[in-house]
Amino acid sequence: MIVLDTHVLVWARASERRLGRRARALLDRLWAGGEVAVCALSFWEAGLLQTRGRLQLPAAVDVWRGDLLADGLVELAVDGSIAVRAVGLGGLSNDPVDRLVVATALHHGATLMTADERLLGWRHPLARHDARG
Repeated sequence: MIVLDTHVLVWARASERRLGRRARALLDRLWAGGEVAVCALSFWEAGLLQTRGRLQLPAAVDVWRGDLLADGLVELAVDGSIAVRAVGLGGLSNDPVDRLVVATALHHGATLMTADERLLGWRHPLARHDARG
């Protein structure tokens, strides 16, 4: 399973050139099998960024979310176990959404797909896939 960082979620169903060809091919293949997931808080983060004018989604966040879920994206809830795990992630930035996305991927034994240099360079055995590749 692949867990998408928020920016990759935004790129995944758009014609965004920052998502690399190999990453897009991998997502297309795994999406069809229900193996692409997102931390539920990524919808909150994307909606907040849209509200602040820092991101343009193709629709209102609730409609966009519904379309993605209907298309086969798996939404992973954050529970207390994931929240507690996020607290103990040493060496990771203090961005709470980054921490919860990473903790969600770890909790589910998934690979994180991101283009965030801080997350890609983080010293931890978390499996990662560079979304730019």
